[in-house]
Amino acid sequence: KALAEFGYGFNKEGQMRQLELPSLVLTDKVFEFAVHHKTKNNKKLDQERYEKIGEVITEYVYELLESRGMVRLPVPVDAEPEKGTFIFSTAKELSNPDKLLVLIHGSGVVRAGQWSRSLIINHSIAAGTQLPYIELARKQGYEIISTNTNDNRRDGELIPGSEDSVMHAVYVFENYIIPSNPKSVAIVAHSYGGLVLMELAKRFPTFFVDKVFAIGLTDSVHLGSKGGTKESKEHVRKISRNWVRSEKPLDEKLSSGDSNDVPHYSAGHMQHEWTSFSCMSAVFSFFRERYDAFERAQK
Repeated sequence: KALAEFGYGFNKEGQMRQLELPSLVLTDKVFEFAVHHKTKNNKKLDQERYEKIGEVITEYVYELLESRGMVRLPVPVDAEPEKGTFIFSTAKELSNPDKLLVLIHGSGVVRAGQWSRSLIINHSIAAGTQLPYIELARKQGYEIISTNTNDNRRDGELIPGSEDSVMHAVYVFENYIIPSNPKSVAIVAHSYGGLVLMELAKRFPTFFVDKVFAIGLTDSVHLGSKGGTKESKEHVRKISRNWVRSEKPLDEKLSSGDSNDVPHYSAGHMQHEWTSFSCMSAVFSFFRERYDAFERAQK
């Protein structure tokens, strides 16, 4: 179902706006959540409509990723499209990439390519999707994988290899990322994605120590870096920063309150869902520093 059927479209700035009917000309009117004013169960109907619009946006973001040359890789690897899920990659077959960037979104309704559905609907494609990260990373020579950790069921059945967020990420590492033998890896993880990332570090300690040169967490809920080897835990702390919601200026160092936790920095925004977008320049600046240090250590 197209977005126009709900009376909306995206303008050139990537903002969702109401269409004038029946001409389908875009107006400057923003999204309205409450439309069933006089209907019984109006709140339930408004929520159902919002969720249907969200599903259309998921497909729209997938199309945007593909229009930028990204391809779907199946999960599990031999899955028929209607029975499995997929991730997005800049290459159909990643082989020894010099720099690989892995993107892990938070929990809930978001799918590959998204940080925040509400930001896409209420603000813009740039604010709510991973596209700005993907575009900047490509300019800086990265291959990219965007995970799809919340896509766990088809027709009510759990998808093998994607039964939950952690199992999805582990499957992607075991079947795509590690076999591609990247020379170096950076990871960005938002919110619950930070917990998923810490599980990966625990499961693949040698890979993380040898290959992962930087981790950017955005308002992550990861409960410290428990598990894994002592070396891998120390490595993760050394190469990670968590940009958290804060009224302080972007990239100002904050107290994390836990010496075992990764260092905290201001994301330059007070709202959780905005943190990935607002701290992107700081994340990539940190990645450049870390990559230079990684390169020096290899020599």
